[in-house]
Amino acid sequence: MVYEQEVLIVGAGPTGLTLAVDLARRGVRVRIVDAAVEPSRGSRGKGIQPRTQEIFDLLGVMPEIAKAGGLYQRLRFHFGPFSFRGGSLGTRHAPTAATPYPNLLQVPQFKTEGVLRARLAELGVSVEYGRRFESFVQRDDGVEVALSEGVLVRCAYLVGCDGGRSAVRKALGFGLVGSTVEDKTLLVGDVKVEGLSREDWHVWPWARGGMLGLCPMPHSDFFQVTCAKVEDVAGLIESVSKCRVTEVLTSSSYTPQARMVQRYRGGRVFLAGDAAHLHPPTGGQGLNTGVQDAWNLGWKLAWALRGGPDSILDSYQAERLPVAAAVLNLSRTLYVNRSLKRGALTNQLGLHYRESALSSGAPVGELHPGDRMPDGRLPNGQRVFDVLRHPGATLLSRGDSKVLVRPDGYIARIGRDVVDHYAGLPVLRIST
Repeated sequence: MVYEQEVLIVGAGPTGLTLAVDLARRGVRVRIVDAAVEPSRGSRGKGIQPRTQEIFDLLGVMPEIAKAGGLYQRLRFHFGPFSFRGGSLGTRHAPTAATPYPNLLQVPQFKTEGVLRARLAELGVSVEYGRRFESFVQRDDGVEVALSEGVLVRCAYLVGCDGGRSAVRKALGFGLVGSTVEDKTLLVGDVKVEGLSREDWHVWPWARGGMLGLCPMPHSDFFQVTCAKVEDVAGLIESVSKCRVTEVLTSSSYTPQARMVQRYRGGRVFLAGDAAHLHPPTGGQGLNTGVQDAWNLGWKLAWALRGGPDSILDSYQAERLPVAAAVLNLSRTLYVNRSLKRGALTNQLGLHYRESALSSGAPVGELHPGDRMPDGRLPNGQRVFDVLRHPGATLLSRGDSKVLVRPDGYIARIGRDVVDHYAGLPVLRIST
C-alpha cells in the first residue's frame, strides 16, 4: 500500500494532540482529524499532574503550560450564611532536582489544547476540524480509512483518540468493561459570576440536587461550575451564592463511569485516552492517563515505521492496560469514598513498567529498570531532561555503570551491555 500518511489520529483532545506532536517531532508523517467544527472552549479536564508536566517538558511546551495555569486554590465550604476555609486538592511542595514539578497544576483544558496545537503547527501539522471518522478496512500492509465527505486516507496505522463515545473503538468492535460509579447525571461548565471572590474554590455541599462547586480558573474571568444536571444552572448558582451570573460560557453533562477496554490494539488500529478508559472526575486522572498513553505509544509507532519489530507495538497494551486498570480503580475509590487525598496517590510519578519485557537489569541506588528517569544534574553538569529531549534512546555511562533510557524517559536497562537492548533505535551516548 502507498501511504498518504504514516499515522492517522482521530480526535484532537489532549491525548490526540500529544501523540501528534510526539510523532511529528520524530519525523513521522501524521494527520489528525476531529469531528468537531472548531476547538473546544471548555475548561473540563483542568488538572495537570506532575508526571504529565514532565512529559510536556520533554515535548518542549511546559513553559507555555505553566504560564496558562496556576496552583490549586483552597476549598471554601459554604453552609447558609456561614463558611470556612479548608485545605486544597493540590500540594505546595518546593521543586527538587529530581522532581522539578511536584505540584498539581490547574490549567483549563482548552488552554492545554491550544498550547499543544501551537507546538504541532510549529512542526508543520494542523488539526482538520469538521472531518468525521466513518469506517476503516485493514490490510496486511496498512489501513484504509473513510472520513466524511468521501475522503479516503491510506495509512500504516490508525489511532482512535476520540473520547468516551469513540467511533474508532466501536468500529473495532471493542466494548468497555466496568460500571457506572454513580447513577446521577452531572454538569460541568464555565460561567462568569459577578461579586464572588476568586481567591478560593467555593463549595456548597447541600445545594439543590447535590454539591455545587465554583472553581476560579487561573488568568481568566470565569469559574468552572460542577453540580448535578439542572435546566437552569445560572438560576441554581444565583439562588445558592447570592451572586449574579452574567454569562454561561459552556455546559455539558456526563454520568460518572469507571470502564475500560480489554484490548488496546486490533491489528494496525490502536486506542488511547478516553477511547480506551473512562474515569470519574476524582483525582484528575483521565486527561493525564490519556497523555501518558500517547507518550508510551508515540516512540513505538515511530520505531515500527522505521523497521523496528512488530512486538514493540504489542508492548503498548502490555504496559498501559495494567496502569489504566490501577488508575481507574484509584479514581473509583476516591469518588465512592468522597476522599480528598491527592499528592503521591495521584501524581503518577510512581507509575512504572517494571514488569515489562522491555525492562531488564538490576537496580542501582534509586534507579530501577522500568521506572521514570528522574530529573537532576549529571556529573558533567547537564540537566537530565535536557539530555532526554531528543527523539531517540539515551545511553548514560560512567565507568562500568551504564543506564539505557527509552525514548519516553523510562529506564530500559541497567548493566554493562545495554546498547543493543533496542537494536535499530538511534541512541545518544552521554559519558558523564
